[in-house]
Amino acid sequence: MSKFENSGVFAKLRGFVKLARPKQWIKNLFVFAALIFSGHVFEWDYLQKAALAFLFFCLISACVYILNDVVDVNKDRFHPKKKTRPVASGLISQKEAIAFLVILLPFSLVASFMVDLFLGIVVLAYFLNNLLYSLIAKHMVILDVMSIALGFLLRVIGGALVIKVDISPWILLCTLLLSLFLGFSKRRNELMILQEDAGTHRKILEEYSLEFIDNMLSIVTASTVMAYSLYTFSSNADNYYMMATIPFVLYGIFRYQYIIYQKKEGGSPEETVLSDVPLIVNIFLWVVASVLILYI
Repeated sequence: MSKFENSGVFAKLRGFVKLARPKQWIKNLFVFAALIFSGHVFEWDYLQKAALAFLFFCLISACVYILNDVVDVNKDRFHPKKKTRPVASGLISQKEAIAFLVILLPFSLVASFMVDLFLGIVVLAYFLNNLLYSLIAKHMVILDVMSIALGFLLRVIGGALVIKVDISPWILLCTLLLSLFLGFSKRRNELMILQEDAGTHRKILEEYSLEFIDNMLSIVTASTVMAYSLYTFSSNADNYYMMATIPFVLYGIFRYQYIIYQKKEGGSPEETVLSDVPLIVNIFLWVVASVLILYI
């Protein structure tokens, strides 16, 4: 290992990268939903614009994560996992994190507006939604999870607006329900991990119980499967073959439920997806099947 890698400079740089949480950028893949389902995935102009939208959502997401780490630093220090984050661990000071945010936020917003006016508006709305979540919504039961779901919807909407295509209401409904499923799963995992200290770390967890969340998950799970099934044989009268992808959706949801209830995980959707091989294979097969059906 070089002297540079051993130095504090390398540790700082690695801390700033970790501060942006690149692992969580997988959520921004929802930007490509409109591109795939509109039939333009193999057209360079559309692909390039969608890729830029993905990049800007990654940058603005990083701003949100930095803001959250600064605001929640005292609470994160007592969390079994979050205490290792750069700000909570002391690797990056609060002033350094704020300075990073002051540079990254204007760049992300200005660049997105320069690419497309409507994309810029959606990116700004995404940041404001997360700002309201950090300051207000995360302290309001149910609305905290709905605010998270709105973030996923804005990703899909931004991806549609930047390539100038209409997006099916079914896609928006499926995205909303799936994100609610992930949000309530995250709350359940927090309750399981933190147990009696849950309210100390996140005050809103006092308003939740495992029984209540399980009821919400049952409703959202059934609604997600039903909405996707209706989409596959209702959204396009000329293409009923999308019904063949229903088993992939069923398996994905059932697998995620298995991870939540049996493996006691699911607190971080991106880590769950990236670490569970059966889930990765299932998502890959769903994408391949969808592309083959929609394009061939």
